[in-house]
Amino acid sequence: MYLAETSALMGHNLQSYRKSYEKSELLESEVSNYPLALFSTWFEEAEASGTIEEVNAVGLSTLGKDGFPKTRIVLLKEYNETGFVIYTNYSSEKGQSIANYNKVCLSFFWPSVERQVIIKGQAEKVSEEKSKDYFNQRPRGSQIGAWASDQSAPVRDRASLEAKKAEIEKKFQGQEIPKPPFWGGYVISPISYEFWQGRPNRLHDRLLYTKTNPNSWSRVRLAP
Repeated sequence: MYLAETSALMGHNLQSYRKSYEKSELLESEVSNYPLALFSTWFEEAEASGTIEEVNAVGLSTLGKDGFPKTRIVLLKEYNETGFVIYTNYSSEKGQSIANYNKVCLSFFWPSVERQVIIKGQAEKVSEEKSKDYFNQRPRGSQIGAWASDQSAPVRDRASLEAKKAEIEKKFQGQEIPKPPFWGGYVISPISYEFWQGRPNRLHDRLLYTKTNPNSWSRVRLAP
């Protein structure tokens, strides 16, 4: 064990790691002037590829109260003209970060199709009715988990977490489980989209869409 730990401390040189991106291209003449349309196309193509286990997994970056950014993977549950919807515990670290500073970033990376999308936007809570509708569709086990987990708070051990789960199961036995008051959704309304398509020799394609008014977007190509 000591030798393994010592070896890990010595580090690993990753300079020989190489990949050539050659599967597609991203040209202005072939894409929509509307970023949501392009996102939808890319999302559907990533899903249709059959090579991505959770195409809706996305990195959510927030600015913490400690002044540090933090990224974690969440699951996208809806997207439309209004924005991108996720659900979580409002009292969690990310929930508190959003309450304190609601400018966030979403980052989708689909390596098998050599594509990435980065979305900056502002997060707001969805309506209580919408949160309840989604919560009621969740599997019962996930509903119990939402009640049992004081997300991001320290836990004494795994056994105490399992005990809380059992307590919640007993409390709601034989009845529907209501949505916890501390749990619900956020909608992230985009102000910019950046689409990245891997290309050979690191000369990747990058198109940045920036919102100019409620119904218009500007577009510019970025150097790789």
